[in-house]
Amino acid sequence: MSYDLEQENKEILARYKDLISNTYRTLDEENNKLIRKAFDIALDAHKDQRRKTGEPYIYHPIAVAKIVATEIGLGATSIACALLHDVIEDSDYTYEDLKKIFGEKIANIVNGLTKISIMNHQNISVQSENYRKLLLTLSEDFRVILIKIADRLHNMRTLESMAPDKQKKIASETVYIYAPLAHRLGLYNIKSELEDLSLKYNNPEIYTEITEKLELEKESRERYIEEFKNEVSERIKEEGLNFTIKGRAKAISSIYRKMLKQGVSFEEVFDNYAIRIIYKSDAKNEKFLAWKIYSIVTDVYHSNPSRMRDWITQPRSTGYESLHLTVLGPDRKWIEVQIRSERMDEIAEKGVAAHYKYKEGYKQSSDDRNFERWVTEIREVLEQQQNLSTSELLDNIKLNLYSKEVFVFTPKGEIKILPTNATALDFAFSVHSDLGMKCLGAKINGKLVPISYVLQNGDQIDILSSQNQKPKSDWLEFVVTSKAKSKIKSYLNSQKNQIVEEGKEILQRKLRHAKIAFSEDEVNKLQKFFNLKTSQELFLKFQTNELDASSLRKYIESKNVFNNLLSRFRKSPSKNSTGVFDEPKHQNLDMIIFGKDEEKLNYTFAKCCNVIPGDKIFGFITISEGIKVHSDNCPNAINLRAQYDYRVIPAKWVNAESFKNRVKIEIEGLDRMGMINDITTVISGAMGMDMKSMSIESNNGVFTGNINLEVKNKSQLEQTFKKLKEINGVSRVRRV
Repeated sequence: MSYDLEQENKEILARYKDLISNTYRTLDEENNKLIRKAFDIALDAHKDQRRKTGEPYIYHPIAVAKIVATEIGLGATSIACALLHDVIEDSDYTYEDLKKIFGEKIANIVNGLTKISIMNHQNISVQSENYRKLLLTLSEDFRVILIKIADRLHNMRTLESMAPDKQKKIASETVYIYAPLAHRLGLYNIKSELEDLSLKYNNPEIYTEITEKLELEKESRERYIEEFKNEVSERIKEEGLNFTIKGRAKAISSIYRKMLKQGVSFEEVFDNYAIRIIYKSDAKNEKFLAWKIYSIVTDVYHSNPSRMRDWITQPRSTGYESLHLTVLGPDRKWIEVQIRSERMDEIAEKGVAAHYKYKEGYKQSSDDRNFERWVTEIREVLEQQQNLSTSELLDNIKLNLYSKEVFVFTPKGEIKILPTNATALDFAFSVHSDLGMKCLGAKINGKLVPISYVLQNGDQIDILSSQNQKPKSDWLEFVVTSKAKSKIKSYLNSQKNQIVEEGKEILQRKLRHAKIAFSEDEVNKLQKFFNLKTSQELFLKFQTNELDASSLRKYIESKNVFNNLLSRFRKSPSKNSTGVFDEPKHQNLDMIIFGKDEEKLNYTFAKCCNVIPGDKIFGFITISEGIKVHSDNCPNAINLRAQYDYRVIPAKWVNAESFKNRVKIEIEGLDRMGMINDITTVISGAMGMDMKSMSIESNNGVFTGNINLEVKNKSQLEQTFKKLKEINGVSRVRRV
């Protein structure tokens, strides 16, 4: 294939000029020289490479650097590192070369990015190892994470050229790992875009449906915002304030979450868009002006006090500051209004990068402290990592990523922020690990409470401790912070180390009898087979005799089946090759076919999702139960693809007509005489379906019914929904 190299070189230069002329930070001559040097090295390193689209590879590092420079808002060092992020991995340049040219700091950041990148290409058993890697590099320099998020964002924006399976794997990993990190670093726009793009590839039908409906609403939304502006602007101008008002649609993924959480359709989600009032202010009057605008808005429109959120008086731990209220707007519809200064808006858009711009002149070190505290907490959890499996580490840190917050006061009146549902014991650990270990109880507002007391906003808390107190296993049931969990687990683990050692010796003996070599790999396989989180649990169960020689026999039998299945899909055999399985004699055999070669294999349906013919599906190779079939919309689908993508196999339906499956539907409406008769006439009469069970509850003239049906295929179910919605009085029908 021939390329117009001259034209491409012009385009590369134009993109580079666009990058350096639109940066968030002001760059001096020295900064520009550094970025130019990084660009020249990247250009040389990638000169013979092209992306899957056929474009020159250098377009990608320039695009990542532009996200870093404008959307995240980092400085020259990070922009240079973004340009160089693939150089060590994809060219002859080494870490030592970069160290000589740019110095240790830049070489280390690029090296950190290379480590994560290499992890992404490996089919390791738990993909969340990437997460551990990310967090370890965070303890060195959090710019690695920010550049990696920019890299992932550009990959997500250009995902069309990938194969569908690869798209789903990358999209799942994005929503599982990178979106929560962007959220925690205060990059709300990027977090929303990552979640929206993940939804686009994981659930394209829903994404398209919501996008189209938002587009249809666009005109009325703009009209509504204009009306709001007209009614509020005059009043704010009278106060002599300098401000702008803008409206925006909420993120597609956020709307979809609300639809799922509330069990409603798009039309029933009442706040699909928000209005933002951004005002100019000096440091001294910033809070005062926010409340002034608040009083003007609530004078014009009724507000809903229960939906008021004040993150100006007490910012979120990410540094986010804003005043949120929900008002009954111009056409009597509820709408969210966000009030914030230009500084607060920049921090909401740019996250950690904006903190440093505003350090001077503002009493603004609190969000830096919050951020530093979060980094410190992750480091502390990582110090305990030898006692934690990766998935435990993942769960521990995720606890603190999306959690909402509660603020309490120390005896000296200092504010401490903790996740919602944190207890007195969590507070003790947040002050000092030793205080947590010896915590007996607490005084809340002067009253004695147990260590399991759940903290409320505004509580003043004083911890009571004793030298004789020691952590107990039931403490884990009521702490929610990762620091408390990891410290308690660490202590309990050290107590049971002796028992674990005994269990390890017992297992080694039994494996010797079975002529299997004891190794880390074998222990990992045993651990997964018995569905245990850590190898310690495995050894403990052999010590307590919960697992014995007969358990080991089951594992050995399953090993053979699993290995056969895996080798079949890794090698991707041709259609005429002889497979591992003979065709199973199974009445539904021709229903689903698997893999690139569309083979017929034995399978069962996963219990976590209710698959019916016509649903989009995939196969998952389990360790002990062969292939399980899941729906693409299964609640576990994202985790399976993000963590065990190498065990996911494509699957599709063929000849689904004769298959029957059970589905549960929920129906709501106004109660009246003959309603049940009309429903059963549609289901059993018009549609000829088998109704397995039906329960109807009526309350103040409104009924809710749950019906179990046997469905032949998806179109039959859709037809039934259509007819049920036509019944007089029925307001909603949905599949549960």
